[in-house]
Amino acid sequence: MDIQTKVEIEKTVLEILEDADMNDMTEYKVRNMAGKKLGLNLSEPVYKKFVRGIIENLLSSKNDDDEEEGQAQQATAEDEDEKPSTKQQKQEHAQAEKQEDEEEEEDEEEEEEKPAKKQRKEKPKQATRDDNGDIVICKLSGRRSVTIQNFRGQKLVSIREFFIKDGKELPSSKGISLTLEQWEAFKRGVPAIEEAIEQLK
Repeated sequence: MDIQTKVEIEKTVLEILEDADMNDMTEYKVRNMAGKKLGLNLSEPVYKKFVRGIIENLLSSKNDDDEEEGQAQQATAEDEDEKPSTKQQKQEHAQAEKQEDEEEEEDEEEEEEKPAKKQRKEKPKQATRDDNGDIVICKLSGRRSVTIQNFRGQKLVSIREFFIKDGKELPSSKGISLTLEQWEAFKRGVPAIEEAIEQLK
């Protein structure tokens, strides 16, 4: 199974699961629906294993989101029980951050007012791309990266492992690709994740 086929299967399966009732949907139904869309027999062992991996990754991700939401609610309840002095410190800290943001906005406005000639001299940074042509955001480890890819006109945030073949670094099936809507939902959950990490220290 080539890389392009893997990407198309994963994209199709994720689209089906995004709109599906998870209480009624089964792996067999997902394979049949995706197979009809792609014109492939996904009941073959190599395809079946790949589709199962995509579904398991998605379910694992949803379970993690549920746990983070529960931890966020617990953290909110603990904040309500904080002493007045602690709340006052947080308010002062928030005011300081607001002042810093205002100063940054002023700096940005001054930067925009610079002559056009000076702005043209500043060369934009070139995005780093992998051997598959995707934009590399960062390396999480030796074999795992965060990339931005464009699949059929839709931008995806991809977090997955890579392997070396013929001297090229290519994406494997181990990982997850998020649509922009899913990425926005993940970003909104980052503060809750950070709070939960602090609580576990």
